[in-house]
Amino acid sequence: MNRSARIGIIAVSVVIFCYAGLGHVLGHATDDKAYKSLTVYAEVLQKIQQDYVDDPNMRTVTAGSLHGLLESLDAQSSYLTPREYDEYKKKLQNSGTGETGLTISKRYGYVIVLSVLPDSPGTKAGIRSGDIFESIGGFTTRDMSVGQALNLLTGQPGTGVKVAVIRRGKATPEEVDVVREKMATPKIITQKADPDILVLRLPTLDSGRAEEVRNRLIDAEKQGVHKVILDVRECGRGPVSEAISIARLFVPSGMLTTLRGQTVSTQVFSAEPKQVVWKNPVAVLVDATTSGAAEVLASAILANHRGDVVGERTFGLASEQKLITMDDGAALILTVANYYNPGGKPILEEGVTPSEVVRAVPEDDSDSGDEDAAPAPDTSKEPGLGPRPLSPEDPIFHRALDLLKSPAKKAA
Repeated sequence: MNRSARIGIIAVSVVIFCYAGLGHVLGHATDDKAYKSLTVYAEVLQKIQQDYVDDPNMRTVTAGSLHGLLESLDAQSSYLTPREYDEYKKKLQNSGTGETGLTISKRYGYVIVLSVLPDSPGTKAGIRSGDIFESIGGFTTRDMSVGQALNLLTGQPGTGVKVAVIRRGKATPEEVDVVREKMATPKIITQKADPDILVLRLPTLDSGRAEEVRNRLIDAEKQGVHKVILDVRECGRGPVSEAISIARLFVPSGMLTTLRGQTVSTQVFSAEPKQVVWKNPVAVLVDATTSGAAEVLASAILANHRGDVVGERTFGLASEQKLITMDDGAALILTVANYYNPGGKPILEEGVTPSEVVRAVPEDDSDSGDEDAAPAPDTSKEPGLGPRPLSPEDPIFHRALDLLKSPAKKAA
């Protein structure tokens, strides 16, 4: 270890011990946990420096510990080193930055694909929801935060990024090249499932989506349509404010969701009777690819008994993150608040369990001939294969149609 690195570690240790000692002297009960954690951390650093088999790179050790610290909180919290944050800022500020169209999180210790936007680079490369990325750009995702993964997946349009994909039931990763593109907001997909039933598939809940849905509902009623299906499978993007605005188009009264955190003032979002434009029956299609704002929408419809929610339990990712910059140029992407369903349970932990649970039929990979194929993991919290084209062969869609066609099914 060079002299400057040793001085840096000593300085950090001195600061830690001084802070811890001051907290101990002052006897602040509220600082007791922080005091104990800091002393343990300082002791571990000291032991690594003194006893590790080789002369350690303490800067790397410290960065690794901070990455692990943030990831231990939840899948979406991340630590970005000064270099990573500088790269992150440049990509964020560049309106021409290309992306892959993938919504990702962490499961099983690796980056996992929650959903894939239609006609996106991810779709063109054959990436599917439920795929696990063993590596991105040659870096293992085992020690990678979601923030770091997003940094690697974005870049100049036309450039490619290699990902090593582990597919359902496979043991050996497949290397795939995804070419980044500048993407436009995906359009709502509209389909008449029956002369009296309109399906609105929402790929995202980007800003402006609520107004678009409102106009589609008004037009549908003018055309004599009296039942609507909202398909939010593979929907994992957009602000929760848009989900609340869409829910208000359907729900005449009651609580929609609550946002709260340790430093975030509790906000209760309720229905607004004057915003309602659809009083007829509605059903919502969900599965494990449904995440974030779409979960809040489904939860609001379900909890207020406004319509059936059909499918599989959603992923559980409705929360708010805050970017916090550090003095050394690093940054934290920290989850600061969670959204709760009207029953008071956090969607982040519980997801949304449908009123009508229907399993999507998984694709059969048993005939692949791969003798080393690994058994499919438990899918209770794993994204599935995403929605198939709406047809009678789609069991979730089929069940929603049956419910809406039932004579006993009336508007709430």
